[in-house]
Amino acid sequence: MTDPRHPGLPPREEILRFIRESPGAVDKREIARAFRLKGDARLQLKALLRELEEEGALERNRGKRLSPPGALPEVTVVEIIGTDADGEALARPLSWPHDEPPPRIYLLEERRGMAAPAAGDRVLAQLRRSPDGTYFGRAMRRLEGAAEARILGIYEDTSEGPRLRPTDRRQKADFVVLPNESDGAVHGELVLAELMPATRLGLRRARVIERLGDSAEPRAISLIAIHGNDIPTLFPPSAVEQAERAAPPALGSRTDLRRVPLVTIDGADARDFDDAVWAEPDADVPGGWRLLVAIADVASYVRPGSPLDRAAFERGNSVYFPDRVVPMLPEALSNGLCSLKPGEDRACIAVELLVDAGGELTGHRFLRGLMRSAARLTYEQVQEALDGRPDDATGPLMEPVLRPLYGAYQALAAARRRRGTLELDLPERKVRLDERGRVAEIAPRERLDSHRLIEEFMICANVAAAEALEARGAPCLYRVHDQPSEEKLEALREFLGSLGQPLAKGVLRAADLARTLDRFKGRPEADMVSEVMLRSQAQAAYAPENIGHFGLALRRYAHFTSPIRRYADLIVHRSLIRAYALGEGGGEDGLTENEAARLDEIGTHVSATERRAAAAEQDAAARYAASWLAERIGSVMEGRISGATRFGLFVRVDSAGVEGFVPASTLPDDRYEHDPAAHALVGARWGRVFRLGARVRVRVEEADPLTASTLFALLEPDGADLPGLPAPRPGTRPGARADRPGRGGRSARRRV
Repeated sequence: MTDPRHPGLPPREEILRFIRESPGAVDKREIARAFRLKGDARLQLKALLRELEEEGALERNRGKRLSPPGALPEVTVVEIIGTDADGEALARPLSWPHDEPPPRIYLLEERRGMAAPAAGDRVLAQLRRSPDGTYFGRAMRRLEGAAEARILGIYEDTSEGPRLRPTDRRQKADFVVLPNESDGAVHGELVLAELMPATRLGLRRARVIERLGDSAEPRAISLIAIHGNDIPTLFPPSAVEQAERAAPPALGSRTDLRRVPLVTIDGADARDFDDAVWAEPDADVPGGWRLLVAIADVASYVRPGSPLDRAAFERGNSVYFPDRVVPMLPEALSNGLCSLKPGEDRACIAVELLVDAGGELTGHRFLRGLMRSAARLTYEQVQEALDGRPDDATGPLMEPVLRPLYGAYQALAAARRRRGTLELDLPERKVRLDERGRVAEIAPRERLDSHRLIEEFMICANVAAAEALEARGAPCLYRVHDQPSEEKLEALREFLGSLGQPLAKGVLRAADLARTLDRFKGRPEADMVSEVMLRSQAQAAYAPENIGHFGLALRRYAHFTSPIRRYADLIVHRSLIRAYALGEGGGEDGLTENEAARLDEIGTHVSATERRAAAAEQDAAARYAASWLAERIGSVMEGRISGATRFGLFVRVDSAGVEGFVPASTLPDDRYEHDPAAHALVGARWGRVFRLGARVRVRVEEADPLTASTLFALLEPDGADLPGLPAPRPGTRPGARADRPGRGGRSARRRV
């Protein structure tokens, strides 16, 4: 085939594909060489490239080299934003003038003699682009003075003078604090400091700007996570004042739902209740159900452009820690007027859902109402009642409320099974604190039918919200989840193939992956397969363009059910108010034209705040885990390898599900190479393989809650090989040191 307008050339799609899949920008000669073009064809290529450039399909850099639109230069300044699950440094371009989110950049290794960059550092990096648009690079040099100028640490009086010990374990050096720049901090205090300009000699200086309290106090753990991830904690006085002035709702033009026995079902430690549910059999449809999901009417109190709205947008979402919540809205709303407390009138936006006998959504109607919760129930209470052990609260509600709810849930669950959603069976852990705020227990979080009941009701309501907005052609901030990239799917296929379970080629659905998971149920590799499959998934996000939700196997989906704690839900509420004329006060609480025009920006922002919140919650969980392990130094524990990087192994212990790190340098004497496709470290000489999911025994060596650093030592029984691992290859002798690699000794299997 040839290009119709340029007969001497291959199709333009092939040329564009070559440019897109090249690791960097290319010039005309490289393209001509790749397609073996000569003579007249080279002149046609020049004309075609000019056309593609005028159409916006290509960009030309200062060196006249060509790349896809928005491609990064081969050498560019990037900012470190953290690490991925394998410990690789993640970065983003410092300059990104485009509307869409910037590409993800993995920095693989530092230049010899250069300290590993930490979050907030800015470095000059040499980049290579992969076919899927991901970038891999190497840091060339750190740009001093350009990093984020704040750091969290422990103030310490040492023999050499005051020092600041960073809580971020990626920061390898302490900082000098001059006596007149300590703000009165005392030894052992947790402080926020400003970094001073770097000098050529000695440690860098830091100036204390905020004292946060004794680092030995249990509350310090969540404070470190909050400040280390820049979670806003203080509301502007104008926002607090506005929340405290909010008045209880009046019936007015609202639908009176106070006679409907709506109930809230939440965790025992929940502090805000933003959704209530009710169901009854549908008299018009045999086996069908009529559901009501009522959601706190946050839009009634948080008007677009108000101080409350600006504060909520900045936060993007609430952030949850074992000892506290950093709410999206001030307490007067989040725990007050917007919390659906039993026996109190509350404003709500409700959706009536009609579901047939097969659990399919056949109709819905949105309304603005006034409700009064009949009861505040916990998941455990409801499950006990469903299992035949009702208590004083659930007993009277069993027949009129709980049985219909469970019947509707069974229909919805059947529909979910038919469409084949991806349910990764990865155990969640719950940190329980004692009265002093110390870790009393880290235990698996139970997954009950009562949890699934609420989940199915919320999913159904979220689908209805997206459908309702589409029906009116109204703006919608969708919750989207793309299918895995081809690169990640290929890696998943390779991994599953090594376990004797090939994954089909071509377009995959969530149901295909779910069937694969089913084949591993009850097998030792089940957790390992779930982990790898999770890592193959794209990240869910918020966007005004609908691409569907791959994991839930839904064509359209929008978050509607938690506007107290998610700004995206508030935007969906406002759009429903505008689309269905549900507004109050002259319609000032509906979506504005400005918001509708900025949906893409809003989606990008709240997706970023969601990731920020998740990072803070994971950070705190890791520190609480280190606190639990710190009391068990020297203990021997059973566990499984939960991650393999070129630096070493992560091991998750069975008893509490907490993780520790085994440095590669402490593994049995050998030179180990990282095989990312197999999720393993492979001994170059002995041939031992430390693979994800393998059972091991470890001893707790170190645990520091303030830096979330946990180190394990891998144990080997006397006279036996490591459990679950291959024996040494013939011809090697125990204790022999592997040859040191020369310049070409690095494994080609490492990620490049």
